[in-house]
Amino acid sequence: MELHEDEGKLTPRALLSRRLRRARERAGLSQRALADLVRYPNTYISRVERGEQLPSEALARKLDEVLDTDGLFTDLLKLVHEASVRRFSSEYLDKEAAAERIEVFTSGLLPGLLQTEGYAHEVYAAGLSASELTYLEERLAVRMQRKQRLFQDAPPLFWAIVDEAALKRPPSAGGIMAAQLKHVLELTELPRVQVQILPFAQAFHPMMGGSLTLLTMADGTTSALVESFATANGIDAPQQVIDLKYRYDLARSQALPEAETRDLLRQYLKEYAE
Repeated sequence: MELHEDEGKLTPRALLSRRLRRARERAGLSQRALADLVRYPNTYISRVERGEQLPSEALARKLDEVLDTDGLFTDLLKLVHEASVRRFSSEYLDKEAAAERIEVFTSGLLPGLLQTEGYAHEVYAAGLSASELTYLEERLAVRMQRKQRLFQDAPPLFWAIVDEAALKRPPSAGGIMAAQLKHVLELTELPRVQVQILPFAQAFHPMMGGSLTLLTMADGTTSALVESFATANGIDAPQQVIDLKYRYDLARSQALPEAETRDLLRQYLKEYAE
């Protein structure tokens, strides 16, 4: 049996490679003959069968067409991607739960650990694909559970820098945003929670176009998570983390001090409440 070297069980990736070999052999085709039919290199087909490379979405569709497998490889490829996301998410959540210091920069949204349930629901509803919406409530419950760490007896230091653009982009109802901003103001009263707004007046800054999370452990090691609208990349390489911390520190130097941040949050809260 083909096993994942870490988990000791058959994975969607191993299943895809196994089913491709079986479907090809059942069709009486060599790897080269199949490669000719799908018009992809023979070496590519070989790597997919050995589990060394995933097929592209286009190749998966072509394999289903040529081997008459009724969408099997398209579906298996989706399972592989979903399993990869789940594993990555689990590893990240474990690190976050153990971190002594959590530093976050967000550009278009308020950070997850600061979100109310209503705001987070709107974020997920807008960002998830149709197939992922099935898991909306599950993801929402996980996010609400994660934020409870800020209220524990020995919470981590949480420092958030938020681009002012996040305050200008409301959910579908102003009441949701008003409740969200009120919640952020309440959280800033916690002794180990710091929030700074990076105002429009600063114009361009080194963190435009994405979000960053820095997790520092008790032993002093730091790992990073860089996110865009559809991807998330975990980074542990020391030099890359140093470069990202430098960007974060530059953004922090451009952000409003704590008192001015609260004043700006109150200003936006008044506008949404009205």
